[in-house]
Amino acid sequence: MYHAIVFLPLLGFLIAGLFGRSIGAKASEYVTSGLMVIVAVLSWIAFFSVAMGGGGSFTVPVMRFIDSGDLSAAWALRIDTLTVVMLVVVNTVSALVHIYSIGYMHHDPHRPRFFAYLSLFTFAMLMLVTSDNLVQLFFGWEGVGLASYLLIGFWYKKPSANAAAMKAFIVNRVGDFGFALGIFGVYVMFGSVQFDVIFAEAGAMVQNFANGDTGDVVMNFLGMALDNSGAMTTICLLLLLGAMGKSAQVPLHTWLPDAMEGPTPVSALIHAATMVTAGVFMLARLSPIFELSSTALMVVIFVGAITAFFAATVGLVQNDIKRVIAYSTCSQLGYMFVALGTGFYGAAIFHLFTHAFFKALLFLGAGSVIHAVSDEQDMRRMGGLRRLIPKTYWMMIIGTIALTGVGIPLTVIGTAGFFSKDAIVEGAFAANSAMATFAFVLLVVAAVFTSFYSWRLIFMTFHGKPRASADVMHHVHESPPVMLVPLYILAVGSLFAGFVFKEYFVGHHYDGFWQGALFTLPDNNILHEFHYVPVWVAASPFAAMVVGFLVAYEFYIRRPDRPRALAKQHRGLYAFLLNKWYFDELYDFLFVRPTMRLGRFLWKKGDGWAIDGFGPDGVSARVLDVTNRIVKLQTGYLYHYAFAMLIGVAGLVTWMMLGGFF
Repeated sequence: MYHAIVFLPLLGFLIAGLFGRSIGAKASEYVTSGLMVIVAVLSWIAFFSVAMGGGGSFTVPVMRFIDSGDLSAAWALRIDTLTVVMLVVVNTVSALVHIYSIGYMHHDPHRPRFFAYLSLFTFAMLMLVTSDNLVQLFFGWEGVGLASYLLIGFWYKKPSANAAAMKAFIVNRVGDFGFALGIFGVYVMFGSVQFDVIFAEAGAMVQNFANGDTGDVVMNFLGMALDNSGAMTTICLLLLLGAMGKSAQVPLHTWLPDAMEGPTPVSALIHAATMVTAGVFMLARLSPIFELSSTALMVVIFVGAITAFFAATVGLVQNDIKRVIAYSTCSQLGYMFVALGTGFYGAAIFHLFTHAFFKALLFLGAGSVIHAVSDEQDMRRMGGLRRLIPKTYWMMIIGTIALTGVGIPLTVIGTAGFFSKDAIVEGAFAANSAMATFAFVLLVVAAVFTSFYSWRLIFMTFHGKPRASADVMHHVHESPPVMLVPLYILAVGSLFAGFVFKEYFVGHHYDGFWQGALFTLPDNNILHEFHYVPVWVAASPFAAMVVGFLVAYEFYIRRPDRPRALAKQHRGLYAFLLNKWYFDELYDFLFVRPTMRLGRFLWKKGDGWAIDGFGPDGVSARVLDVTNRIVKLQTGYLYHYAFAMLIGVAGLVTWMMLGGFF
């Protein structure tokens, strides 16, 4: 079964990619989508068998991979609760995206290639989440990066799509460089890339650190001699750098909004279930290593809190419907990183699980809106769509109440986001450290902003007077069932996934559910203490949600003229947020322009003047000079050749006479 789960998407990729032109677009769609539905069903069976049924963890061998000296890495599938949770998330969302794309991409002439890329993306993510060692993890990690490049730049004739694909690829290479160094460091420290060996050694090291024994110098990095403690902190920070790139954390977040240049189903797949969750998964999988460095965990909290706040502020003023949801993804990933940094790994994966449902719902709902209004994405040119596309409207409402965490505090009544996001906020308060308190404050503020920009999207898109042209409004239509049915399924998860699974992910069934797949130090009581936070703490996310909703209602329903007036009154702040804190401009100034100037100098002076000038071009120029002079001796006139022969004969006779004379 597990071989089928992992390799059926690869089979779909090969069929659509190699034979798409032969079998046609419809066959490519049905084959890849059908295989993904099978994989999704098998993933749920695995989930109930392993996580809910107490099946325990085990390894499924595939084949021999690397065996060189002391380095041994078999290709095997590690199956435990963390794995099957990710299988459910990845394959469920991917299957629904495949089905949705049949309707959304109906008019695209390159559908076989698109569906092949979707299946390749899914296969790469499955390789990542089922990895049994760091080499296999890195293989899936880079495979996801490649597939994202292909999907973001799918419409390769658009310069903006090509630029976005390159940006995503390059920014992720920065993080992946740190990730690779971190893997090298793990191998140096533990002598293996196998998770079982690494985790066993890390468990023994925890006890040594508790006794104050950090050992002698074990590693040198950038001229620094590091003992066990320093080495583990360095390794964890390098691994974190990789996670920051994949999961779009500040300052390696700049690729994520630009990824909206790809087709909308791609946005749903990247932002909900695959690429951006890879960093969260990696940190959770390597929790035994990160528990060895309290410094690294503090940095994780800080990065997550700053990202949650930053992305929420930028989302306040964006006008592209997909970019608003993209910055929401960036912000929610910040919540997950805060949970990881506090050692509340269950809450991080719980929010990853619920977030996949409502974020995929929002993206696919946005795609349904774009499909209805003739590919328009600017919310300022929408409005008044509520009665024209009512099914899409209510699906977007469900996604919004799940994202903003609508529910009744201290009860079991609430949407998926209410349970998972509130658990992270309460955990940040219960963590009882200065950095966690800082994160708690920023997360509550980010919750206010999240509620505001989410309801702003609803009000600008569906309420008020139509702002589109009469021709566009005349052609507005509801999406076909092939696009709506995936929305209905995701809506069910967005409403009920939190209520159904809370006790398993972060509640009383925690130990029986996770079965050791996540590791937390014995003295970390956050799993117990977050249940007993003060009432005002438990109610703070709800209050934040209400405040954001009321402000959005005041601005975009009762007084729609106020946002424009406020923007004019605070031009500097508005421009700062609209330009995303000027991160792109800063990077352009610090890295892009100097690199281009250096490249131009090396091209003109180094390559052109020095290498070519004194190398191939210089040699060929000298040869041409010599030959141009020599060729002048060849005039083509017979009397010139006769005269030359006469001079030669005279010279020869003279030489013979002088030679004979002497």
